[in-house]
Amino acid sequence: MINASAGRLPLRAVVAARRITDVLAEIVDTSEIRPLDVYATISVRGAVGDYLPTTLRTYLAVDEDLVDVPRPSGTTPTQSLLEQLDALEGSAVAVLQATQAQDVDALMTQGSFLRTKFSGSDLDL
Repeated sequence: MINASAGRLPLRAVVAARRITDVLAEIVDTSEIRPLDVYATISVRGAVGDYLPTTLRTYLAVDEDLVDVPRPSGTTPTQSLLEQLDALEGSAVAVLQATQAQDVDALMTQGSFLRTKFSGSDLDL
């Protein structure tokens, strides 16, 4: 959808949308190591299936003559689009960081287990 609509979207929006999909793909790639937790799964599905396409479709529905005309809030539709994409990217990055932190925690737990398992018991006299 991003590529098909690239000619009608601001260049910054195309770049931002691709960054979002890259981060989402990175999140999904972590599932090769361990299944995604529920939060990550819901976040990725929501972003791919609803939030990102709805944001882009809603902008594309705006008459091209109005995309740079400020609304009563003082914000143009283009500015609003970019703000929404920034919010989506921030959310995706937060999910990726949480997923990576979970991987780090799992590694640290495994290390503690192995030290305990193979270094002898503290109860050995």
